[in-house]
Amino acid sequence: MKDTYLINGQVYLGRRFEEKTLKLSGGKIQVLDKDAPVPRSGEVIDVAGRRVVPGFIDVHTHGGVGVDVNGATAEDLEKLSRFFAGNGTTAWLCSVLTDTEEQTRWCINQFKTHRQGGQPTAELLGIHLEGPFLASQYKGAMPEHLLRKGDRSLLRAYQEQAEGGIRYLTVSPEVEGVVELIPEAKKLGIVPAIGHSGADYETSMAAIAAGAQAATHTFNAMGLFHQHRPAIMGAVLESDVYCEMICDGRHLHPGSVRLLIKTKGLDRVVAITDSIMAAGLPDGKYHLGVNEVVVEDGDAKLASDGTRAGSTLTQDAALRNLLAFTGRPMEELLPALTENPARLIGVFDRKGSIADGKDADLVVLDAENRVDLVFTRGRQLER
Repeated sequence: MKDTYLINGQVYLGRRFEEKTLKLSGGKIQVLDKDAPVPRSGEVIDVAGRRVVPGFIDVHTHGGVGVDVNGATAEDLEKLSRFFAGNGTTAWLCSVLTDTEEQTRWCINQFKTHRQGGQPTAELLGIHLEGPFLASQYKGAMPEHLLRKGDRSLLRAYQEQAEGGIRYLTVSPEVEGVVELIPEAKKLGIVPAIGHSGADYETSMAAIAAGAQAATHTFNAMGLFHQHRPAIMGAVLESDVYCEMICDGRHLHPGSVRLLIKTKGLDRVVAITDSIMAAGLPDGKYHLGVNEVVVEDGDAKLASDGTRAGSTLTQDAALRNLLAFTGRPMEELLPALTENPARLIGVFDRKGSIADGKDADLVVLDAENRVDLVFTRGRQLER
């Protein structure tokens, strides 16, 4: 594959935009001066002053375009990767909802098969297990009969089967055995997050001290703050953990998004989609794991009781929402979709920013901040 040169772009470097030329060679980036000569042998793409930003990274998604991660074959995972890439997400984790051990192991095998087949579109970086070590009181869309106490041997078995592919784990601190499970997860190369929880402040802080590094969809499926009982919400806001946020205008009021950013700082928020199979599709009946879901006006809820069940959000829409909700400049908000998730799951050495030697995962945005061009490891996505 011949080298590609992006010229005349406003390139996001060091959290500001500069006019630079980018060389994409062997799937990697090289940043050149704007007037650097371009060899005739290279493919030249003139992006004409448009913004060139790092590809987005989604660490929490359950699906899209008719594919539910819990039932996704290796081919389905590639269908998802193509859909995500078209919306600017060039790397992602597949979030496996609490399920039977048999089905969870099946999901792990599909991930492994997909990884072995090569990934020409968005890169599936690993697995996010959302459960099963979660509290029933804040189960959300989790099937209650499949929730269980912390089980180090089960987690170890899952990670061994995944050959290290499990990167992220959501647990509830108040569940028996979970605080003790967190250091074990870290030893296994898994980043622990806390959520789906009504844990008190002290238990939540104990989980953070044990190594929890993030909060799952902050404010949602979580015990609320009280001045005398700060609870898990107070713990994640006070501490240095990363906080996921679903910026679809439904899960969080714009004021809550602004409060979270002001409280945590722009270096500690991670914009996720928590999307389900309905993302990219019209309203209708869908499912999320074992749950039946109804989507009306883009809002996904459990058919059984109306509990909100994931979203139909994409990350490009999340970026536009963040711009609208906060009034902050693009330069300040981009790390929530790029650098921060990369740092959280330990891939910032090759993803999450535009720099020499990093993966050539790039998104070109038009004047309305919509995705114009996408490059995944240096290959232009056909759209």
